[in-house]
Amino acid sequence: MGAGFFTTFLNCRQCIDGELVDDQLVVSEDTGLILERTGYIGGEAVDLEGHVVAPGFLELQTNGVNGFHFTHFEDQSQYEQKLEETAKYFVTQGVTGFWATIPTVSQEDFQKILPSLKPRSFDSAATLLGAHVEGPYLFPGKKGAHNSSLFHLPSTSPTHLYGAENLTSSIKLATLAPELPDSPALIKELCSHNIRVSLGHSDATYAQGLRSLRAGATGLTHTLNAMSGLQSREPGLPGLISLPPSSNPPPPYFSLIPDGHHLHPATLSLLYRAAPSRAILITDSIELAGLPDGLYPGHAQIPHSQRKVGSRVVIDGTDTLIGSCIPLQQGVRNLMEWAGCDVAQAVRCVTENLAEFMGVDGPGGVGVLREGRRADLCVLSEEGEVLQTWVAGRKVWEREGGLY
Repeated sequence: MGAGFFTTFLNCRQCIDGELVDDQLVVSEDTGLILERTGYIGGEAVDLEGHVVAPGFLELQTNGVNGFHFTHFEDQSQYEQKLEETAKYFVTQGVTGFWATIPTVSQEDFQKILPSLKPRSFDSAATLLGAHVEGPYLFPGKKGAHNSSLFHLPSTSPTHLYGAENLTSSIKLATLAPELPDSPALIKELCSHNIRVSLGHSDATYAQGLRSLRAGATGLTHTLNAMSGLQSREPGLPGLISLPPSSNPPPPYFSLIPDGHHLHPATLSLLYRAAPSRAILITDSIELAGLPDGLYPGHAQIPHSQRKVGSRVVIDGTDTLIGSCIPLQQGVRNLMEWAGCDVAQAVRCVTENLAEFMGVDGPGGVGVLREGRRADLCVLSEEGEVLQTWVAGRKVWEREGGLY
């Protein structure tokens, strides 16, 4: 490989399996992949002077940011432009890959929007990794901010609701309520299309959750929010986190919203510490993230006005939380503070754990600093602040003032 086609990061600490590892890292501008650690002469050398290198952050559940909600579909051209703007914004937060979340909308809206959410890359921006459909197979008693008039039972075929092509191309994750009749059959059908299934917006019992894990579900969506509680004699869905790693079925991965509104800091710390290798941080961000405080209109999901005060957004006149407004890097820093973990342990919850859950960590994949994986990464301070973002071996964003 000739000079100028690869970059060697020196004097850095890497986030690997939740630990900080002192080593150099070599990435290829030519192939966009992480290379072997040694054996290269020439190229560019970057001295990070002790800063931390992490895999690029992954956003598993985001409904939108900066005034754009992923249900805001006017036409193909408008939607494509907004997707690219969103992808370019994400790299300023250290996010190099995201799954666009489409909450409960009508069948027509699902089939109109989902074809635009096939996985693909944008130039110098985060990669769209597919769609997360959060609904419409949800339990009305745990609807949260969803429109329960649009909910369906598993007897309605996902092919009918989402469209056959979208099941095999765009949709990578589905959230559903396991207490609905015939949910095991629905879970098996979704899994047959290589779609991950997560349990959420549900009042299911522990036994119903266990039945769903046996059917192929592998995750919990925004644990303890719009979900059965963890009680002394009824552990509900959160109790599944306690399954031993050797159990069959294995314990689920579980996502947490670290904004201080959806979960008390002590609750978030307790859940994280129960199973650090399966905890996933999500923002569940909505289109009001990045906008000033105030009253805003609803959209295809929410037929009500939304009120934003700081990072908290509710359906106006209620205490119903709609989503979060913090960037993912703030969630990482919050976990570090609330659970007392270091940056590598927190980063694991937005990279390695998530990539393993979604099955995107193999050769050519993302979320891990391993040879042969895509060189999507970010440079962090020890406190978890994003200083640089790299996509496919090229620097695409740097904090004003650089590293220092």
